[in-house]
Amino acid sequence: MNTSASTSSYGADEAGLVYGYTFSSGACGKAVESSQADTWLREAASGKGEFVWLHFNAAHISAEKWLRAHLDLPEAFFEALHEGSRSTRIEQADGTLVAVLNDVIYDFAHVESLQVSTLWLSVDATHLISVRRQPLRSVDRLRTAVKAGACFPSAVALVVHLLRDQAEVLTQIVRSTTGKVDSIEDTFLSGRLETKRAELGSLRRDLVRVQRLLAPEPAALFRLLNRPPEWMEEQDILELRQSTEEFSVAIRDMTGLQERIKLLQEEIAAHIGEQTSRSVFVLTAVTVLALPINMIAGLFGMNVGGVPLAQHSHGFWIVVALVGAFTAAAGWIAFRKRAG
Repeated sequence: MNTSASTSSYGADEAGLVYGYTFSSGACGKAVESSQADTWLREAASGKGEFVWLHFNAAHISAEKWLRAHLDLPEAFFEALHEGSRSTRIEQADGTLVAVLNDVIYDFAHVESLQVSTLWLSVDATHLISVRRQPLRSVDRLRTAVKAGACFPSAVALVVHLLRDQAEVLTQIVRSTTGKVDSIEDTFLSGRLETKRAELGSLRRDLVRVQRLLAPEPAALFRLLNRPPEWMEEQDILELRQSTEEFSVAIRDMTGLQERIKLLQEEIAAHIGEQTSRSVFVLTAVTVLALPINMIAGLFGMNVGGVPLAQHSHGFWIVVALVGAFTAAAGWIAFRKRAG
C-alpha cells in the first residue's frame, strides 16, 4: 500500500498540485506552482480572458485541504469526488460547471484489458480545477498542447478539448472493434467458424461499458446548453454544442455496432443449432437403422430351445432378408419425417 500511494503521488508538490497554467487575454499558458497559483487567486483575475488551470492529484493528502482553503468550489464538486462517481456528466452547480470525465485505455487483443481513470472538473470564468487519482492520457495530451503553444480563450475551451479527445477515443474504439467484427463475420461467411460466441459477447459487454462510462448524461447536458451560466461566452456554448454533436455521432455508431454484434451472435447461434440438429439426426438415423438387426440378433442369439429357422437350410438368408426389410422400412420412415 505504501508503494502504491507513493506511485500515485509522484509528480505533485506539497499542495498536491501536479501542474498549473495561467492564461491571459488569449495568450499561451504560463506554468505556475502552487504558491504562484495562490498569489494569482488572491489577486484575482481582472482582465477578460484571464483564467488559471490547476491540475491536482486526489491521492495527495493536502490536495483537498488546499482546494477548500484557496477556492470557493461548489459542494457538488467535492461530493462527486468523494462518491467516486464514474458516470460522465456535465452539470451546473451554483453558477459553476461541475464535470466528471473518464479516460479509457482498451486493447481489444487482450481480454479484460479495459482500464478506466476518472477526472473531476470545476469550471468557471476564472479557473479550471481538475482532479484525478490516476494519470490520464487525455489530460497529458491537453498539457502537451498547452506546452506546445496552443492558445485557449477560456477555461471552457480546455474542457471542450477534453471532450473532443474523449469523442476521438470513442471513435477509435468503434473503428478497432468494427475491424475485429468484420474479420469474425468474414470467417463465419466463409464457413470457417473459429470464433466462439463468448468472444462476441465479451466485445459487446465492453462496448456497453465504454458507452456507459464515456457518454455524457444527455439530460444534464441539454439543460446546460439550454440554460448556460451567465459568464459563458457564445463561442464557448457553440464549441460545447459541437463537441456534444461529435459525441452523439460516436455514440450512434457504437450503438449500431452493438446491434450488428447482436445479429452476428444470433446468426452464429442459428448456425450452431443447425449443426447440432444435423448431428442429432445422424445419430438418431444410425440408432433407428441399427435397431432391427440388434433386436433380431438379440432374439436369435438366446441360448434356448425352439429358436426359429435354427434347422432350416436357408435360415441365415431368411433372417438377413428380414433384417434388410425392417432396416429399409425404418430408414424410409425416418428420412420421410426428416424431409417433411
